[in-house]
Amino acid sequence: MTPKSKSAAQQRPQPQVIRAVGPLRAWVSRVRDKGETVALVPTMGALHAGHLALVRLARRRADRVIVSIFVNPAQFGPNEDFGSYPRTWDADVLALSQLKVDAIWAPGVATMYPDGFATRIAPGGPALARLEDRFRPHFFGGVCTVVAKLLLQVAPDYATFGEKDYQQLKVVTAMARDLDIPTKIVGLPTIREKDGLAMSSRNAYLSTGERAAAPALYRALTDCAKHLKAGSPLAATLGEAEAQIENAGYAVDYFEARHAETLAPIQSVKDGPVRLLVAAKLGRTRLIDNLQV
Repeated sequence: MTPKSKSAAQQRPQPQVIRAVGPLRAWVSRVRDKGETVALVPTMGALHAGHLALVRLARRRADRVIVSIFVNPAQFGPNEDFGSYPRTWDADVLALSQLKVDAIWAPGVATMYPDGFATRIAPGGPALARLEDRFRPHFFGGVCTVVAKLLLQVAPDYATFGEKDYQQLKVVTAMARDLDIPTKIVGLPTIREKDGLAMSSRNAYLSTGERAAAPALYRALTDCAKHLKAGSPLAATLGEAEAQIENAGYAVDYFEARHAETLAPIQSVKDGPVRLLVAAKLGRTRLIDNLQV
């Protein structure tokens, strides 16, 4: 590294890394004393361009941005990938430094779930829509419990979530509303690769061949939405989309058309607004995506 580049690196502002609730609340208090607003970006790390877009959205909304990095064991089932979930701390901190994030909230498991922890949230409504919850019945209870803790710990004015996890966005929004948590939940449209694949930390699990086949998920969504807008019958069009995905090598968990706000089943696009939602496995990797009709 040349002296000039070393100096530039040293001058780059580093986010304050906070690992305990006391220092976190002290940081928030100092920000509030200045009359500044706060936006939280909850993540499990392994940051990609989709996460960074959430950070930019948070920066547009608030004076100060704090990103949480916590791989939450409560939302992984016994046969899921908690142990192998990608963890890229150094790269994450570098990326957040470049975006001038103010702080990183990085608690350990013992901080979030200390000995004797016994309270969990059991969400209803969109959490029981028979979509992700049908295949991962533990998932939204784990999500709501950890997100509620994050919102109570940070007390942000805003929290940003991606629409890629659409059911999760609806579940978290309902939880904040129902529990009178004053944070405004802000959604961001899905960030995609050039070939349409929704950005996800789990894309790293795909083999070269699987990665080449993966965009079929988005193509099926766009084709289905186009046909529905043109008046094609709902059930037959959904069936054709599912077959299209299976022909690309996926094992489909669901391909559904739901009411975009309630996630209730619909009989016709006239019951809308309509959201298409899909989950499917390509090899050992389970991917989800969605699209507005």
